[in-house]
Amino acid sequence: MMGRTTLWVPGCDHAGIATQVVVEKQLRKTRDLSRHDIGREAFVAEAMKWKVEKEAYIYKQLRAMGGTYDWDRACFTMDPKMCTAVTEAFIRMHDKGLIFRQNRLVNWSCTLKSAISDIEVEKVEVKGRTLRKVPGYLDPVEFGILEEFQYTVVGSNETVTVATTRLETMLGDTAVAIHPEDARYKHLHGKSVLHPFRKCELPIVLDSFVDREFGTGCVKITPAHDFNDYEVGMRHKLPFVDCINDEGLITDVCPMFAGMRRFDARLAVRRALQELDLYVQCLDHDMVVPTCSRSKDIVEPLLKPQWWVNCKDMAARSIKKVQDGELKLIPSQFDKTWYNWLDDCRDWCISRQLWWGHQIPAYKVNLSGKESNDLDNSMWVSAHSKEEALKKAIEKFKVPASEISLVRDEDVLDTWFSSGLFPFSTMSWPDNTVDLKTFYPNNVLETGHDILFFWVARMVMMGLELMDELPFTEVYLHPIIRDAHGIKMSKSLGNVVDPLHIVSGISLEELHKSIDNGYLAEKELVRARAGQKKLYPNGIPECGTDALRFALCSYLTLARDLNLDVLRIEGYRKFCNKMWNATKFALMQLGKDYTPPDRDLMTCKLETAQFSTIDKWILHRAAVAISDTNTAFKEYQFQQCTTAIYNFWLYDLCDVYLEATKRVFYKGTEKEQEAARHTLYTCLDVGLRLIHPFMPFISEELWQRLPRLGTETAPSLVVAKYPRSGELWCDSQLETRMNLVKDIIHTARSVKDTYLESKAKPEVFLCTSETLSDLTAVMEDLIGSSKLHLNESVPLGTAVGTVGDRCEVHVLVKGLVDPVQEINRLNSKREGVEKAAQQMKQTIDKHTEKVPEHVKQANCNKLTALNAEMATIDTAIANFKKLTEN
Repeated sequence: MMGRTTLWVPGCDHAGIATQVVVEKQLRKTRDLSRHDIGREAFVAEAMKWKVEKEAYIYKQLRAMGGTYDWDRACFTMDPKMCTAVTEAFIRMHDKGLIFRQNRLVNWSCTLKSAISDIEVEKVEVKGRTLRKVPGYLDPVEFGILEEFQYTVVGSNETVTVATTRLETMLGDTAVAIHPEDARYKHLHGKSVLHPFRKCELPIVLDSFVDREFGTGCVKITPAHDFNDYEVGMRHKLPFVDCINDEGLITDVCPMFAGMRRFDARLAVRRALQELDLYVQCLDHDMVVPTCSRSKDIVEPLLKPQWWVNCKDMAARSIKKVQDGELKLIPSQFDKTWYNWLDDCRDWCISRQLWWGHQIPAYKVNLSGKESNDLDNSMWVSAHSKEEALKKAIEKFKVPASEISLVRDEDVLDTWFSSGLFPFSTMSWPDNTVDLKTFYPNNVLETGHDILFFWVARMVMMGLELMDELPFTEVYLHPIIRDAHGIKMSKSLGNVVDPLHIVSGISLEELHKSIDNGYLAEKELVRARAGQKKLYPNGIPECGTDALRFALCSYLTLARDLNLDVLRIEGYRKFCNKMWNATKFALMQLGKDYTPPDRDLMTCKLETAQFSTIDKWILHRAAVAISDTNTAFKEYQFQQCTTAIYNFWLYDLCDVYLEATKRVFYKGTEKEQEAARHTLYTCLDVGLRLIHPFMPFISEELWQRLPRLGTETAPSLVVAKYPRSGELWCDSQLETRMNLVKDIIHTARSVKDTYLESKAKPEVFLCTSETLSDLTAVMEDLIGSSKLHLNESVPLGTAVGTVGDRCEVHVLVKGLVDPVQEINRLNSKREGVEKAAQQMKQTIDKHTEKVPEHVKQANCNKLTALNAEMATIDTAIANFKKLTEN
């Protein structure tokens, strides 16, 4: 609509871990099989079936939402061209040394038997002793405790006390650390302690990372099972002892605990330490429990040989792009988050022990029948095929093919690796296609702020590395959608909202059926159904796409979260009805034979004299809406866009102009009617174009019903010109005058509502020094007055209202109302309100500390409202008494 070549590519990633978990659950529930029972090839085929089903539904949602996607370019991260790009990226970065293999600590899910990314680790806060269910354990496991035990100093009877939240990891301790300047332990420098179960000596190392004020100031070091301890282990060249294996079982490092499950071992180690009189105490301790978001298992840091990406230089370039203004994050408050993450950007683990995903294109080279060391990075080559890998191995090791055997890594790549290539892999990179030249880099990425690092930063880093250019210049970060109460959406809570359910509506019964798909356990299903019933007792009403889109955009502020309330969306559905009815009425006024002006009225004035003051005002308001909307669009202030458009349609066009011009169309002269028709047509055309990006369906439907300007050639609103200017009609003085007129109308209506029935049409007397004679008819019609007198003598029997110090509004009520009867009615009403206020005051006086603060506040608000209502009634009674005196 702005005349630019525009491309929006739809697509799906393969969601490695999430998909594999769901398909495995489905296999177990429907066929009582595991992935190992059916094998890798068959499992990938099952996952692909699931992908086809879910991808179709996602695309159905996107189509229903009215996005202007180029569906011919829809892509999936495991499509052939995408796989080619992923392999090429890995090879280039591996050959350059940016991707390397090393044995390091990873976030490990014992249930999934795979490393997981940071985004899949939920940091669950627990306050003191807490029991939590853990997959595979019948009894809940205790967290939120700090256990102290002692190590005996070698060669003495002295002990040192250390503390841990994971007692079982002491089986893998390889040192005790103290601060080098801690005077309490100066005498222990250079000494060792004895491990009570492994019967080996553990050195006491000096390290300034130790917090002398926490606990005893002595820290147990388990380099193979703790990220901080890993760094200590590397600094002091400590041995790395694995005490927990891939399945969460204790290794044979301590035979008496070998084979035990890790949390069973926790209890066993506690008992064994107690028997040795080395156990000190157990304390409540606030802590964070790292939990796998997919399996709900407790994440275990484990040492694993994995593929890593060295992100240091790429991260530095990405930081500089934001600092230099070449990459703009919107809102800018996320600049700090960007710097915090990338300033300390660690190497990125891209290995996943899964079957669903891009198998890593790396081959281990075994020479002369000898098994190579899996950890030796130099013994790996990467290639598009085994044949290509063999050629690279021959060239690298200078030996014939007969002396080489290749074994491909069975792991797959982290999903974010392929997603990070999306801006150029979708354009058939590494081929230098016309699409790639035309659409890379693109302009804007829109996504949620929760994946700023996991996706956005990866795209920026990989775009800079592989294309030597930013993939986009602006990133718009939207809030995270939560339910109406601000709670994170979760299938198990039943508060996840499917956009199709809002668009088409759905009964509570059908909502229940929508979650009964085999992915939730029975207990979770019961909980989810209860959540749905609480949120949507009558189901979800049909709101339509336009109302949903407009509501979502109207929510967009600088806030981090968006609380989605279906009632607000339903309100915008009613706004759609208002637009429809207004356009229908306007088309009736235009008539079948109406011909629009041969020029755009917003940019080329016709004879100004033809237009009435109210015509000029609505064209001015259209100009303001155009200006406000275009400015807000440039700044990504979508809430301001929707507010400007909504106000123009509802408060300016419908509430004022359409009502004010009824008299013109019924009684006006031919020239007045012609000007009003041109004005009305222009406002409809501008209003529909303005709202089209937010409400594409209703705006297109209504626009197609409008006659066309002589200069209009667009077949559809989606490619019609967006309004850009209306400066010719801007008139700040007229705006000021009309604001006064609207205040007068509001005041007069308020006086009428106080004294008269809604159908009454009293005479109104206006006393003001302002020049308003050209708007007398407008005020008369919008007030609902039989006659409006401007600056004439005011008779007895009027009720008065004031508009600041600029105007008095007198409404003649004498003869239209019985003052005595109204006083009696109002006295009766006041008694009821006063009684309610007294009861509420008694309730507030009885409040105790146990009453929630929000309840106290709600009751106080109710009392304030009741008191205000009594004051209004008192004012009305006093005014009616004045009428009896007259």
